[in-house]
Amino acid sequence: MPRVRETSRYQQQRLEATRAAATVFAEKGFHGASTGDIASALGIKQGSLYYYFKSKDEALLEVCLLGLRDYAARMDVIAASDQPFEAKLLATISSHLFSYRERNEALKVYNNERLYLSDEHRKNLKKQGTAYRQSLEGIFENGVKDGVLRRDIDCHFAALTVIGMCNAWGELIVRDHELDIFSLVQKCTALVLNGVRSQADS
Repeated sequence: MPRVRETSRYQQQRLEATRAAATVFAEKGFHGASTGDIASALGIKQGSLYYYFKSKDEALLEVCLLGLRDYAARMDVIAASDQPFEAKLLATISSHLFSYRERNEALKVYNNERLYLSDEHRKNLKKQGTAYRQSLEGIFENGVKDGVLRRDIDCHFAALTVIGMCNAWGELIVRDHELDIFSLVQKCTALVLNGVRSQADS
């Protein structure tokens, strides 16, 4: 039992270290930050940081995983649900955008700094990012099969477009804490569903 508690305590401490690293990387960028900066943000000596991360590269990986992990898991739930296409799209955009408000610094680092990871670590992240995109692509494909969407829609392009739109707005969410995300989710969803042309032109 003590081992379980110690493991749980360590995991909590490592999560706090990861969040401290996210704050530092979001503010200074990967190359501008040092392990000393991370240790200072965490309130520990620099040497003690190696108890959690063997290198700055490993710290960046953990931050990126933190930014990606939860909202990727929520996508799996959304894609597997029996909801209609419109509800799944709304849930996807809502989950994606609110992730920036919940752990905005980690997601910001994931979007802006992941290219500085080692090749091995980038491959690990790419697998998870690809799985997210494929799940969203599958939602569009099912929408086409169900006759809700046009048969000529490029589902791969559509999925990437929604992700790109959410990431772009996510940058603003990080900077503007008063931004109304509920309204933003509704507007983004309506734009994807209805486009920009008037009904008379369609």
